Amino acid sequence: MQVKIADSWKNILQSEFEKPYFESLSEFVKSEYKQYTCYPKGSEIFAAFDNCSFDDLKVVLIGQDPYHGPNQANGLCFSVHDGIPHPPSLINIFKELSADLNVPYPQSGNLEKWAKQGVLLLNATLTVRANEAGSHQKRGWETFTDAVIQQISKEKMHVVFLLWGGFAKQKMKLIDVKKHCVLTTGHPSPLSANRGYWFGNKHFSKTNKMLENMGKSAIKW
Repeated sequence: MQVKIADSWKNILQSEFEKPYFESLSEFVKSEYKQYTCYPKGSEIFAAFDNCSFDDLKVVLIGQDPYHGPNQANGLCFSVHDGIPHPPSLINIFKELSADLNVPYPQSGNLEKWAKQGVLLLNATLTVRANEAGSHQKRGWETFTDAVIQQISKEKMHVVFLLWGGFAKQKMKLIDVKKHCVLTTGHPSPLSANRGYWFGNKHFSKTNKMLENMGKSAIKW
């Protein structure tokens, strides 16, 4: 796997790319993409970093696994390419966004516009085999993305971390809560949302209020 990552992240993460685990992860990803259909496409594996520079970073949203259906995953957690029907979790995210901020439900499921404003849309695992959820877990991606979270916590100040669901909440131990703001809620998947663990969390307005209190510009969600 050719690591092509935005320059602003290179210095921060270079030491990870040189570790043995990352070399074996690269070999695994290369062979998977050769043998099987995998998502997202190779050029989009590091899209979360390409669309959100380290210097502009204000918010981190942690997902688990890329979408594994055709043409859905675009390298940003919860996001799909323009023109792709919104998956159930994204529908619930947009319903909450619409209710929280009193804005229309968004037409495009592509969250690049969030990323470009400083929202790092980070999946814990950056690749997946088509139609096989979780197929690239426990191969090294989690070690890498945990290191990303730790580096952000260490190098930045006053970042808002959004931890949605049990998996994301486990990342709390990687974050210095004295320096950063953390908001937690249930996962937006129908299973969790329909049990009352998602709707009404108001994370979009709360995030903007926190950013403004820290002298930063709000996100245009």
